Amino acid sequence: MSTDIFKRQAGEAAVEYIQSGMLVGLGTGTTAIWAVRRIGERLKEGTLKDVVGVPTSRQTEAEARRVGIPLVPTNNIGSREIDVTIDGADEITPQFDLIKGGGGALLREKITAQLSRILIIAADDSKLVPRLCTGWAIPVEVVPFGYRSHKDFFLKLGGIPTLRLDQAGDAYQTDQGNYIYDVRFPPLEDPAALADQLKRRTGVVEHGLFLGMATQVITCGPTGLRHHSPQSR
Repeated sequence: MSTDIFKRQAGEAAVEYIQSGMLVGLGTGTTAIWAVRRIGERLKEGTLKDVVGVPTSRQTEAEARRVGIPLVPTNNIGSREIDVTIDGADEITPQFDLIKGGGGALLREKITAQLSRILIIAADDSKLVPRLCTGWAIPVEVVPFGYRSHKDFFLKLGGIPTLRLDQAGDAYQTDQGNYIYDVRFPPLEDPAALADQLKRRTGVVEHGLFLGMATQVITCGPTGLRHHSPQSR
């Protein structure tokens, strides 16, 4: 079976946690999109009713509209808590720390996650790692003004930064019009310390370290679906 099938099975399995009447955060990426499509199918079947989605990117918004999910912008939910958000991840540790942002939506994804009562991460089992940065770079979103100045900062932290490019070879732009550096580090012993250093840098909008935010993790691989429990730190 291919990785795409594992992603689909994990994403669709996460939808089983959605109940009628819920406000649901809709993640971005190749696994989360399967959850979006499954929610749309269940709304059409009538097995889910009155579900409203909060999209984390323009790409997700377009797909949710296509499959018939009613949507509300984050700014319009008021003080209401998002019941469940389903999203993917690029790396997942046994403690449920994550690297996210491969799809470029890390800022909106993190805002949506912090507004959520439950954050379910769905992924194929290749995303399970002992420590963050085992095989994935950390996406760091920066404002365009002075963006080149951050390269030396990342190098001093021990990272190797690469500016993300679009298909035309220009700087990739997020939905907010910002740029992304993908910064490779050795496997992290203290991700919280690095997250703090990145966050304190003026010009850095957000980073792809999602620490202590995930509530549940569902993965799928050759041995089938797994519902994980977090290990203590």
